[in-house]
Amino acid sequence: MTASYKELAGELGGKLKELSREIPETMQGFSQMSKATHADGALSAKYKELMAMAIGITVRCPGCLAFHAQACVKMGVTRAEFEEMLQVTAYMGGGPSLMYAAEALRAYEEFGGEKAA
Repeated sequence: MTASYKELAGELGGKLKELSREIPETMQGFSQMSKATHADGALSAKYKELMAMAIGITVRCPGCLAFHAQACVKMGVTRAEFEEMLQVTAYMGGGPSLMYAAEALRAYEEFGGEKAA
């Protein structure tokens, strides 16, 4: 696991900018897909972001935890909403997902999400 999700997001963000210069068509396509996917529709953008975090947990992607925790905080995801999503990941993914759920909670808190009472 990483020491700081803020640092990880910064490091990966820099590399993603490099990729945007070096493989612009691919990165533009991914960006367009991301914008279309995250737009409000039958499902809210916030709900979709929680789904993205859940997938990041189950595939054990530290970079995903960083970026999606940051997005969840910016979108106003409450701790209760975040924890319910974590319950689902633990239920569906067992022990390994539970460990990454704990990491996701750490990332959420690091980006300014609500701390436990």
